Amino acid sequence: MGELVDGEWHKGWYDTSKTGGEFRRTTTTWRNWITADGSAGPSGKGGFKAEPGRYHLYVAYACPWAHRTLIFRKLKGLERLVSVDVVHPDMLEEGWTLETGFAGSTGDSLFGKRYLREIYTEADPKASGKVTVPVLWDKQRGTIVSNESAEIIRMFNSAFDGLTGNTDDHWPEDLREAIEPVNARIYDTVNNGVYKAGFATTQAAYDAAVEPLFATLDWLEARLSENRYLMGDRVTEADWRLFTTLVRFDTVYHGHFKCNRARLVDYPNLWAYTRELYQWPGVASTVHMDHIARHYHYSHETVNPHRIVPAGPRLDFSAPHGRHHL
Repeated sequence: MGELVDGEWHKGWYDTSKTGGEFRRTTTTWRNWITADGSAGPSGKGGFKAEPGRYHLYVAYACPWAHRTLIFRKLKGLERLVSVDVVHPDMLEEGWTLETGFAGSTGDSLFGKRYLREIYTEADPKASGKVTVPVLWDKQRGTIVSNESAEIIRMFNSAFDGLTGNTDDHWPEDLREAIEPVNARIYDTVNNGVYKAGFATTQAAYDAAVEPLFATLDWLEARLSENRYLMGDRVTEADWRLFTTLVRFDTVYHGHFKCNRARLVDYPNLWAYTRELYQWPGVASTVHMDHIARHYHYSHETVNPHRIVPAGPRLDFSAPHGRHHL
């Protein structure tokens, strides 16, 4: 994984020796917002106006956090406004790379850089911290707007509406207060919970992560038995934030991260719900299972030291979902 310290790259994996074997995710550091008029958003500085061709995304097809932004780019019709580069799925001692030796990896169309960390140091030669995806880049100002996926999807949800005419709202004002605790539980116990289980280095840390994970999946299964979507009859950001974990669950989290009390396909409502979201117009094209399977099994040497990428499972996300009755 490694990290930048004052612009210099330091190799190394997550250090769990001081946390009782527990994985703790670091916070993102670039927190500016694109807005319709360029005014400052809830955090960071202003000056990032929604304009066609100005912004660029660096993503990993393998990464659920980056996947959120690709989904919103598709849902909101931003493909012609926001360009994209895709990193190589292997994340080894040099971190994410912009190599092109895997189908779908694009290289760096802006600078021709080899490593994603060079995009961070292009913005700040003395940058420090983890080098993560997604990265939202401003071509005009030559800097990073944001590397916080939860905020990038909210920018994409509304900032460009005046340019696209697409007013679909996945963060509706009347549901925001109700969405927040749902997002919070899903983030802590599911989105990040699978990582806390998978990267745990003690039994106690693993147990402390895996129990809440499945408690929440049970809760979600019951919720989706009565509601078509998490917040009722409307798709919201809460659904898309959950989807990117669910679509990876049986392929990587169940086995590789030892989240194996049950599979996604063992939950009738969750599995049908995942299929419905996968079949949403444009979404299937954002799912790249080859990158997903390769990245997790090949990159995490501490979890899978022989880097064997397993053959399965076989999942049919295109099967009828039957959720129209809810």
